[in-house]
Amino acid sequence: QVQLVESGGGLVQAGGSLRLSCASSGRPFSSYSMAWFRQAPGKEREFVAAITWGGGRSYYADAVKGRFTISRDNAENMVYLQMDSLKPEDTAVYHCAGTRSPVTGAENGYQYWGQGTQVTVSS
Repeated sequence: QVQLVESGGGLVQAGGSLRLSCASSGRPFSSYSMAWFRQAPGKEREFVAAITWGGGRSYYADAVKGRFTISRDNAENMVYLQMDSLKPEDTAVYHCAGTRSPVTGAENGYQYWGQGTQVTVSS
């Protein structure tokens, strides 16, 4: 089993930055593809970014490409999401997710989910 706990959310002004962290208690963490999803009020949960088990490849939603960076540290069982040039439309609860399957942008491809961390971007 894998347990995921997110942290690092908060309130930031538009144009600012935040770094989200996701800690995994499961093993072997290094064999899981990892991703970030987000859910804004009244909207469906959507894909943000994903990274392969070895960290060699990453994928991004068009809405965040060039502004967000996903990374991982397998030695520390951590996944990160660096968010720069934040916009009010980035406001959402951000969830970390893990899968034993190949990396995917599909929500139903992930077996493990964290509770989420709130990110609020003010204009």
